[in-house]
Amino acid sequence: MISLSIPDYGDIELKHVVSDYNGTLAVDGILIEGVADALRTLSEHIEIHVVTADTFGLAKAQLAGLPVTLVIAPPENQADTKLDYIRKLGAANVVAIGNGRNDRKMLEHAALGIALIQKEGAAAETLRSADVVSTSILEALDLLSNTKRLKATLRS
Repeated sequence: MISLSIPDYGDIELKHVVSDYNGTLAVDGILIEGVADALRTLSEHIEIHVVTADTFGLAKAQLAGLPVTLVIAPPENQADTKLDYIRKLGAANVVAIGNGRNDRKMLEHAALGIALIQKEGAAAETLRSADVVSTSILEALDLLSNTKRLKATLRS
């Protein structure tokens, strides 16, 4: 678990990371270099879930052997599927990470939403739904290990 106390933002106890795959952890279906190691390290403190439509059909193979729970979402109603997933985990204990329009609801309703702008870009709606915006998945995951960075960004 990762505990945060952020002035004028609140106390948060994060038990789960719920991440999109393509555009977030991967580019064109291939895991971004360094992500596997970052997920292994982070999994020592928090459970990691990947919920994806798996556009390129590579998520299962790319994530094999990593300490993550993989969920392949059906092509329709993905935003609601992802939102339902974090609600089942307990949204108040979830950090959600994504870039696509289908990630916007989970970022909005999670205790902490991190939007990414990487090679695939990011949906404007998703950026508006996030608490934090990052330009690198490795930097976004590193925020969870170096929580003073989150405090500096989110306090008022």
